[in-house]
Amino acid sequence: MHIEIDQDVCIGAGQCALTAPNVFTQDDDGFSTLLPGMEDGGGDPLVREAARACPVHAITMKEPTG
Repeated sequence: MHIEIDQDVCIGAGQCALTAPNVFTQDDDGFSTLLPGMEDGGGDPLVREAARACPVHAITMKEPTG
């Protein structure tokens, strides 16, 4: 899985960081970002719930192809 956060859509609600703090954090401006090395979710079972918790749907998850 590959996780992306659309920074143009993110409003900094922080629901992702509250739901899956081992994967998501907030930058100095309060916008969501992935922790280093967690672009694949690190196997955290809460990643999908964190994406669903985003009020503006800024988080997308893509399964690898091939």
